[in-house]
Amino acid sequence: MKSISTLILLLLLSGVTPLVAQQEVKEQLTVPLSDPGKPGTLEVGLVNGSIQVQGYNGKEVMIEAVAGAETNKEKNKPANEPAGGMRRITPNAGLDLSAEEKGNRVKIESNSFTRPVHLTIKVPQRFSLKLSTVNGGTLSVENVSGDFELNNVNGPIELTNVGGSAVANTINGPIKAVFRELNSTAPMAFSTLNGPIDVTFPATAKASVKMKSDRGDIFSDFDMTIDKSQPQATRTSQSGMYRVAVESWVNGKINGGGPEIMMKSMQGNIYVRKASR
Repeated sequence: MKSISTLILLLLLSGVTPLVAQQEVKEQLTVPLSDPGKPGTLEVGLVNGSIQVQGYNGKEVMIEAVAGAETNKEKNKPANEPAGGMRRITPNAGLDLSAEEKGNRVKIESNSFTRPVHLTIKVPQRFSLKLSTVNGGTLSVENVSGDFELNNVNGPIELTNVGGSAVANTINGPIKAVFRELNSTAPMAFSTLNGPIDVTFPATAKASVKMKSDRGDIFSDFDMTIDKSQPQATRTSQSGMYRVAVESWVNGKINGGGPEIMMKSMQGNIYVRKASR
């Protein structure tokens, strides 16, 4: 099928009165794929907001966007600011969202900084994802199979009934993932500074796990083979002095071993669960 390139740009400037600026703005749009019969890729980057991706039995990418109440920029200004009798003519911020598709690759962007944007996106069940947000939201994925790259800063990451592989990283928040199947060749990584990591794998999964929690414990109900050798010290030299560090990682094998899966939390427990059959 001939490649189709679609560019959709929504620019909504909310009404004239301040009351309208405080209301939510909702929009929906549908993005057709160039080749609906093949897997695709979704890329979404937000500064302020949440992203929820759901797999469904369809052939298009369906986007529902909700922009929360705008931050009142005027209330933080000094009362004596020299506006005089002049009228404010800059428009109140609305929902600025763009979606571009080319070769089954869909890229969604929003330039909204003063109000959070919450995206609910439905994709065909075979879709790879690259999602990121900074403030004010959760990254969640449900019923999708593919390769996932997920980055959050101030919020959790949640994966439910997914297949494939994932690299998930957040700073302030927990990570919870339930896999129905794994990519038998792809390594994975889960890391957070502040929060637990809770991952469920199929009972038959084969993996070599490398885990570390600086201020927490590690739990598993797999019959995991643990490497009990002593931690190895690393030595580095700088300005004629040597630094010696010992990394206390726990290394183990699930069902004889497989692709490496790394899990690291600074402040939080790590749970490696076996799914019930």
